[in-house]
Amino acid sequence: MRALSSPQQMTAVVQAAAAAGINHLETAPAYGPAEDFLGTALAQVRNSGGEPDGGWVITSKILPGCSLEDGQRQLHGILGRLGLTRLDNLAVHGINRPEHLDWALDGDGAAILQWAVASGTVGQIGFSSHGDDALIDKAIRSGLFGFCSLHLHLLDPQRLPLARLALDQGMGVMAISPADKGGRLQAPSTTLREDCHPFQPLALAYRFLLAHGISTLTLGAAHPKDLELAQALRAADDPLSRQEAQAIEQLEQQRHGRLGPDQCHQCRACLPCPAGVPIPDLLRLRNLAIGHDLMAFAQERYNLIGRAGHWWEQDNASACNRCEACLPRCPHSLPIPDLLADTHQRLQAAPRRRLWG
Repeated sequence: MRALSSPQQMTAVVQAAAAAGINHLETAPAYGPAEDFLGTALAQVRNSGGEPDGGWVITSKILPGCSLEDGQRQLHGILGRLGLTRLDNLAVHGINRPEHLDWALDGDGAAILQWAVASGTVGQIGFSSHGDDALIDKAIRSGLFGFCSLHLHLLDPQRLPLARLALDQGMGVMAISPADKGGRLQAPSTTLREDCHPFQPLALAYRFLLAHGISTLTLGAAHPKDLELAQALRAADDPLSRQEAQAIEQLEQQRHGRLGPDQCHQCRACLPCPAGVPIPDLLRLRNLAIGHDLMAFAQERYNLIGRAGHWWEQDNASACNRCEACLPRCPHSLPIPDLLADTHQRLQAAPRRRLWG
């Protein structure tokens, strides 16, 4: 979704992916001209004999909520743009709310997905989600899906139990943007570099996920050089080395040292908030801003709140009315209303446009 300056840029990235040992390409109609460019790139790579051994695995997505007729039309459009007669993987793009899962399980979505597989148009069905843990858990346990794409990050590992649940059920698991949405690790702060020493933050993040059995990492490559680290780690799915484990422990210790008793431990015991404030998610951004000097990333994510529809939270820390319902629930006795006020003061900034949407 990032190599979109021209079809030539996309082709260069796809060629570099094949050379790096990558065989899985994931896209979506929502990503501007991505599918058109990718279709051109696939044809050029095929004609030059540069496809990976065994061919490509291609994933695309449809947004929830469409009718059966529209869903069929969308899928035929995907195939046409990509120059394919069959799609390996079709994902529901963003099961972020309960009604999205209802659509997939019992509504028109169920008819679309059943038709897609029964007709041989699609190999398997999956989903991506930016939703809450309970919703993702329900989707995984539904038995409908063969794979899922989740936010799984070194600096935000709370969904790893959901990934393990999916893996235990034989599902494929893809980590959504462990680089950019994982903390903009492709351009880390000096502090984070020092905290991860002797490893690059992004290399440590990739190894953390691979060692947990995550089957696919999305890389978001805009240029061939963005795939160099992937090529270096192409067979690096063994358990963490002692040195890597020590670096992760060091990372956590440094974060705790800077935050002290005000660190939010992400236990989520403070929820539900009567005012609807997503307390742990907001305090996680505070943790990253103070704990690793990831201020630019934290501000970017904070200022998407209320501006990205169902893809991100709706209420920021200013919605806290100091009712103090959260205080007796917190096992660490955090002054949550004060920390939320501090979060808002630190992170509020001019809004930025989301890459998509």
